[in-house]
Amino acid sequence: MQKKLLQLYPDCCEKISSQGLYLAQQLQQLSTTAAPFVYANFLSSLDGRIALEDADHGTYIPKRIKTASDFALFMELQAQADCIITHGGYMRALAEGLLGNVLQVNDKDLVEWRRNNGLTPQPAVIIASAGLNFPVHAGIQDAAQSVYIATGKNADPERIRYWQNLGYRLLFTGEDRNVQGAPLIHALSGLGYKTICLVAGPQMLDTMIREKQLSRLYLSMTHQLIAGKDFRTLLNAPMLGDEGNLKLEALYYEQDSPPGSGQFFMQFGLPRSADVGT
Repeated sequence: MQKKLLQLYPDCCEKISSQGLYLAQQLQQLSTTAAPFVYANFLSSLDGRIALEDADHGTYIPKRIKTASDFALFMELQAQADCIITHGGYMRALAEGLLGNVLQVNDKDLVEWRRNNGLTPQPAVIIASAGLNFPVHAGIQDAAQSVYIATGKNADPERIRYWQNLGYRLLFTGEDRNVQGAPLIHALSGLGYKTICLVAGPQMLDTMIREKQLSRLYLSMTHQLIAGKDFRTLLNAPMLGDEGNLKLEALYYEQDSPPGSGQFFMQFGLPRSADVGT
């Protein structure tokens, strides 16, 4: 059954189907190799929790804030990506079974959509890591996805050789050990990638925003208060300046999802750097 959303902005108040909503945006038409379209999608509670942490489960997304509509729309965003940026922490969580695998396009309709729109069968995977200590999930190898490992110029030489000896290509996109947003997007642009989806956490989001590389932020916000003393939120970093200003581009409302509550689907535009290499 298709979910109906109430559009609140920029036009109000039409009921529309959630199915195909993000696919219709045709993100590949908003991008070029000289100016890639970089986007991120987050799911949050009303009090800003994107994940909780505890000794038994590590970092995890509370089941209460998960909805079928949010996941389906995320899959539509993932399906439009030339490449996906993730990080070593996510790879470790996958190996431990703490998080689900969302690095492949598995829905047959979305696979067909990629084929019809001139995309490769699966997006490439870029794993950002300072410590270079993580396993590569078997699902990536099974799907024959291209893999690049991004790290800083001062990363551990032994770990660099380890990955190079396994045949992986490394991208050195930071002055120290951490990956920086602008050098990473510049490197991916040089590889021909135009639509770049972040499946990463607050640290990657922060560097992309500070270095003006993020084109659009998609945010699903459930109308719930989750609380919890140990949690992750969108950003946990020094205060931002004007680069943190966002402009609302679209707002949709879904009633009674999650049950007994509701959620907003929001899209925000951000100012971009004039040069992906800056």
